[in-house]
Amino acid sequence: QVHLRESGGGLVQVGGSLKLSCTASGGTFSTSGLAWFREAPGKMREFVAAIKRSETATYYADSVTGRFTISRDNAKKTVYLQMNSLKPEDTGVYLCALLMSDTYSYTPNEYHYWGQGTQVTVSS
Repeated sequence: QVHLRESGGGLVQVGGSLKLSCTASGGTFSTSGLAWFREAPGKMREFVAAIKRSETATYYADSVTGRFTISRDNAKKTVYLQMNSLKPEDTGVYLCALLMSDTYSYTPNEYHYWGQGTQVTVSS
């Protein structure tokens, strides 16, 4: 069993930055794929970024490429999402997800464990 807990969300102005963290307990974190998704009111859960076991294997949605950076610290069992140049359309609940193999997916149903989410609000 794996438990994921996100932190770092908040209210920020357009153009600002936030860094989200997601810490895991239990399970085999270092060999798992990790991802961030987000949910906006009235919209489906949307893929944001993913990272495989190798920290150089990262993947991003087109909407965040060049602005967001995903990273991981296996010793701390933590995955991060650095978000820069934030826009109002980045507003939503950000959730981290864990896939129990060294891969990734754009599809939420492929992931085995989820955190509760952290709210990010970008004001204009």
